[in-house]
Amino acid sequence: MPATDTVLNARALLLDMDGTLVNSDAVVERVWRRWAEEHGLDPEAALKVVHGRQGYATMAVLLPDRPVERNHADNRELLAQETADVDGVVPVPGAPAFMAALSGLPHALVTSADEALAQARMTAAGLPMPATRVTAELVGASKPDPEGFLKGAAELGHAPADCVVFEDSEAGITAGLAAGMRVVGVGPRAAAHHPTVHVDDLTRIRIEALADGTLNLRVTA
Repeated sequence: MPATDTVLNARALLLDMDGTLVNSDAVVERVWRRWAEEHGLDPEAALKVVHGRQGYATMAVLLPDRPVERNHADNRELLAQETADVDGVVPVPGAPAFMAALSGLPHALVTSADEALAQARMTAAGLPMPATRVTAELVGASKPDPEGFLKGAAELGHAPADCVVFEDSEAGITAGLAAGMRVVGVGPRAAAHHPTVHVDDLTRIRIEALADGTLNLRVTA
């Protein structure tokens, strides 16, 4: 099939990190397979729900009767392990040029990682850290709750309807749509979860800043 272009206009972009800007699947799989096996769970089943959520929220799905305090304690341990392990962390294809094109334009990182993990992975991938970011410490509810995206829009001073989200996971796409935003789904995980438009990677995105402050996004599917 020939490529087709979709044009989206926005005032600000809200960017997930893992799977969207940074490919950290190798680390995520190492850490979560180990955790699942330690708790007598099927690692493949765990990996189906881990992407996009904060760790404690994933644990609540996998072990619904477990005390929340234990989930938060395990989450802290896993965050430390993931922060120390950047082996195999690389940028998603097109991410360096995409981030360069956003320099000076309204955008924010909205991630389920905490600040330390976000810094570690963006650095390992050689990507610039956005000045505005909403990390795990700054929200009370994990994706698929829309809180993070709504907070990101507010930090940038734009209405949700004027923002476009870039996401790879079911939880993240659900959160972006629930926030009243359009969602560009990035990568193979995103295709099945009904984003506004889907791309294989960030090489498919072109950004033009118009004189009135509008960001013109040309998306080649």
